Amino acid sequence: MIAELELEQVVEETKGRSPGQDAWREFRRNKIAVAGAIFIIAIVVIALAAPIFTPYHYAFQNNLNNRAKPMEGYIVTTDKLPECHWANTPLEWGCTLFVFGSDSLGRDIWSRVVYGARVSLAVAIVASTVSLSIGIVYGTLSGYAGGVVDNIMMRIVDFMYAIPLLPIIILMTVYFKALARANVTTGFSGFLIQLDRSAGGLLFVFIALGALNWIGMARLARGQVLSYKQKEFVEAATAMGATNSRIIFKHLLPNIIGPLLIAESLAIPGYIFTEAALSFIGLGVNPPTPSWGAMINEGYAGIRSNPHLVLVPGMALVFTTLAFNFMGDGLRDAFDPRMRGKH
Repeated sequence: MIAELELEQVVEETKGRSPGQDAWREFRRNKIAVAGAIFIIAIVVIALAAPIFTPYHYAFQNNLNNRAKPMEGYIVTTDKLPECHWANTPLEWGCTLFVFGSDSLGRDIWSRVVYGARVSLAVAIVASTVSLSIGIVYGTLSGYAGGVVDNIMMRIVDFMYAIPLLPIIILMTVYFKALARANVTTGFSGFLIQLDRSAGGLLFVFIALGALNWIGMARLARGQVLSYKQKEFVEAATAMGATNSRIIFKHLLPNIIGPLLIAESLAIPGYIFTEAALSFIGLGVNPPTPSWGAMINEGYAGIRSNPHLVLVPGMALVFTTLAFNFMGDGLRDAFDPRMRGKH
């Protein structure tokens, strides 16, 4: 009798709920995933409104206080005070305080970490968008075409899987950086170099990460298409004379896009770490644009005497990537019926 009552209660709770509502309900039950999502939202808001949350521009130097310790006050002359974002506001007291210390050039660490978040988030958004777009187009066409076309396209993917991506990314970045140092201004290469400079040195990072990390997404998209194109609703649409484009855009893509988005969200921490690694070895953003990897590189030599130079950007990098991992795991579990009720 108790079991029947519990079953009726479950039926009443689930009646009228869409799959999206079920997924949202399951996601909210995963507290770690929710915490990760809240952290990511907070990082996005702070990064977009960086002048509001930081006292100075990331390139502002105060040579009177190099390598200041966290929470250490410093001298700001009257001619430098207007450079402070908080001047003539109730937060003006923050213009004379290094909350997280300063680097070797007297630049505020907190300001550079916040502006550096823009770089990491830009890499996460652009690289994942490029990778997802190329992977969906390539994998969908391969899976839907089938036969010889599918076989040839997948052999190309297998060949690219055999190529180590990180060395290729480094080589591509080194090549374009060399062109930039040679002051190439003509032709398509010159156009790309100008765009790269206007983007703070991020354009080639976007190209390298996004254009070379679509392989796994293509295979996943192909597998999803092969699974769904045998379903009854696709066969019914084909029998009714639906065109290939209508079948792909109206029947296949809406059903496969969910797992692909979740898989891409789990790949975002890898993009952020790769950008940080490239910046650490000097192949990322152009100075003085801040990057967490470049900040770690600048401070690791003096980590014993000034650990904050490494710990602050390092903790920002770790917490951000963990937040994306937690949120991605939560989304995967929420959209997987087999994981329902396990959190």
